[in-house]
Amino acid sequence: MKRTYHNGIPFKAQLLSGADPLQEKFINSIMLGGKKSVARNIFAEMLAELVKRGEKDPMITFKTALENAAPSIEVKPKRVGGGVYQVPTEVSPNRQRILSMRWILEAARKAKGKKMALRLADIILDSFKGEGAAVKKKEDVHKMAAANKAFAHLAKY
Repeated sequence: MKRTYHNGIPFKAQLLSGADPLQEKFINSIMLGGKKSVARNIFAEMLAELVKRGEKDPMITFKTALENAAPSIEVKPKRVGGGVYQVPTEVSPNRQRILSMRWILEAARKAKGKKMALRLADIILDSFKGEGAAVKKKEDVHKMAAANKAFAHLAKY
């Protein structure tokens, strides 16, 4: 099957009509054990919870939260001359989305005591405001990249 792109996000053509590929990618990331209907219900409950908490358009809140948690630079290990250096590199837009989704879901899964939809809504709101575990993870990655800026010249090797 040929790969199709929508706003830079690869997706298969058999998505539901009118479905947002970003939304489908997030649902697939939520999914555990192939239970897509459970993941869809969690996502729908999360959007309903965002509306209940006063957000006018939950999809805009969701997309902004993903953008706020997305890193622009990360460090990758490079082996040069017998030593391994953490070299800062730019992150592609697709990887930015994947990392922000991963960090948001990781933070939601670590929080215990509530339903997954409520935990996700909490993390999404925190990321929307520029705080919370996912945004902290992004800031930590940026700090590490800034600390290893001296090794940026090794990126060409």
